[in-house]
Amino acid sequence: MKAAVLYGKEDVRVEDIQSQPLKPGEVRIQIEAALTCGTDLKVFRRGYHAKMIVPPAVFGHELSGVVAEVHSPESTVKIGDRVVVANSAPCGECFHCRNQQENICDDLLFLNGAYAESIVVPARIAQKNLLRLNGRTEFKDAALTEPLACVVQGIEDVKLRAGQHILVLGAGPIGLMFVALAKHLGCTVTVAGRRAARLEAARKLGADHVIDITDGNNLITIEAVGSPKVWEASVHLVRKGGTVNFFGGCPSGTTVTLDTTLIHYSDLTLLASFHHTPRTIRRALEFIEAGVIQAADFVDGECPLSQLPQLFKSMTEGNHVVKTLVRVKE
Repeated sequence: MKAAVLYGKEDVRVEDIQSQPLKPGEVRIQIEAALTCGTDLKVFRRGYHAKMIVPPAVFGHELSGVVAEVHSPESTVKIGDRVVVANSAPCGECFHCRNQQENICDDLLFLNGAYAESIVVPARIAQKNLLRLNGRTEFKDAALTEPLACVVQGIEDVKLRAGQHILVLGAGPIGLMFVALAKHLGCTVTVAGRRAARLEAARKLGADHVIDITDGNNLITIEAVGSPKVWEASVHLVRKGGTVNFFGGCPSGTTVTLDTTLIHYSDLTLLASFHHTPRTIRRALEFIEAGVIQAADFVDGECPLSQLPQLFKSMTEGNHVVKTLVRVKE
């Protein structure tokens, strides 16, 4: 089958690879929709991700499709089922899993291989994070489940509720998802970001203000950029008693300097949300199947699998699309 294989820094090649036979509990999915992701771009630039992928390996992690093969009749899904699968599953046994923190499980099992004609889902992930779609759900909508689950995790971590004021720093896919869910929950939302198309997308999703924020009147600030400078600025953009969620992951080894006097005497709450849990994966799919989140608001480009290396090259040079649908069937 055709698949995009990551070999190292800015080295992705579309190749013919051998499909592997299933092991007990595994499920093979014929991929119908695969989406690009900012994390994949970081991996492409760096050539690896210590937690998620070690090259050479098939690349990509946002996908949906149809069950093509199961190892045994006892599987929770059957051939022909329309499904979405998360890119990881927790062990369920470590300290963090036992304390409802599956997102930081000591033995998270990751799944990569979305940029391919099919993918084999390991038994643990098939058991915990392989979900059937309803008959109306489009594959490209369902493929948003994994990143949306991370946003759900972030929203629940800051205990977002109706009537609150939220500032989202960054108008990429993650920032826009925060806008959509915060508006759905009844919040007043301000977005600070770059690029006209993305800011216009924020307006369409209901952002109350799309401006360069300097007044510091917001209760909650979401850093969705992943920049040390923006992390540092975030604490100055939230009012006294407010909360900052450092959601965007910064490059490994970077540090920040924070104003301790401001944090202490303003009684700020600082936290960082990471990844998702089986529960937030299910909650994300509920939002998608209810029509709160739709691919039409986030996916603004298409690319055949054969052109994936060129696509990622253009993304490193400033491609301004929000998300790209990768057509694995050509």
